[in-house]
Amino acid sequence: MFYPELDAKIVGNVIMSFRKNKGISQEVLSGLADIGRTHLSAIERGERKPTLETLYRISTALDVKMSDIVKEIENRIND
Repeated sequence: MFYPELDAKIVGNVIMSFRKNKGISQEVLSGLADIGRTHLSAIERGERKPTLETLYRISTALDVKMSDIVKEIENRIND
């Protein structure tokens, strides 16, 4: 049976694009989200997938709905 996997690179690219649209550095976002900068960097590079808790912290720090980030991830998966 085939189980699809979420592409970590797409997730990372979406988070990076939201961050850049807000004009925030990784350093600032990681501080606002209370996660390590190296962890955020690994997420943005697609080396790690964020947990729901981490995604929530990132979205809150970016002042966007977590669902908006998820919708953009889904849009890019379906392209």
